[in-house]
Amino acid sequence: MVNNPYTLARGALPAVPGTLHARSVTGGIKIAPQAGRTVRFGRGERPDVDLPVGENDMRVSRSHGELTYRKGTWWLRNTGQQLVRLPHGLMHMSTDPLPLATGYTPLFVKGSGYREHLVELYVSGPDESAAVPRREAATLPPKIWPLRDDERLLLVVMGQHYLLYERGARPLTYRQTAQLLASLQPDGNWNERRIEYKIAALRQRLGGAGFPYPLAHDADAGAPWDNNLLHNLLTGLVESTTLVPPDLELMDEGFDD
Repeated sequence: MVNNPYTLARGALPAVPGTLHARSVTGGIKIAPQAGRTVRFGRGERPDVDLPVGENDMRVSRSHGELTYRKGTWWLRNTGQQLVRLPHGLMHMSTDPLPLATGYTPLFVKGSGYREHLVELYVSGPDESAAVPRREAATLPPKIWPLRDDERLLLVVMGQHYLLYERGARPLTYRQTAQLLASLQPDGNWNERRIEYKIAALRQRLGGAGFPYPLAHDADAGAPWDNNLLHNLLTGLVESTTLVPPDLELMDEGFDD
């Protein structure tokens, strides 16, 4: 298991302002901003949809959603029978179309059972290079923290609510995490003690490397508690795009085996 490099969470290639980039597990598309242009996603096949999503999940509609460019903005509409979840709310068929802001937006299509299918969206913003004379300068990437494969899987399971962009996300408990990991990797020897040891080692390693949030107890202050330290760890890893929504596929791979 390695980090999935194909994610729009870290940005998109330079394009005309207003260009729509969209990606699912099947691949990605780039659509120029043209008035009246509509992009559809769902379980159906091309040319009925532009971006296939949840192709093997019968709970996903053949055409589950669409994005239409009008008045200088991409507008998102749910055309499917299941909910579409955004970082700041839910959409169903009766919800009015919502405008997409520039930058990154993950959305999740509700599928069968626990399954949610990720669609990554990215709208290119205004070209500010004319005002800043650094056209040839390389973009400064975010600090991506090195993780081993078992650490990444552990953090994805424990921090799945963060990667799902749920409001008020909190980490799973060690017990919940151990149970899910045991289901994903029955021969992986996952238990609460091993998880606690790995998290402690990870906090120490990243904390000593300049992690932006506190990862160690402050004995003088008497806080924060372990749960707050876990929250700091997961928040920093998601904000830095060390962990990205496509990493949730690691859990699907385990359940599909």
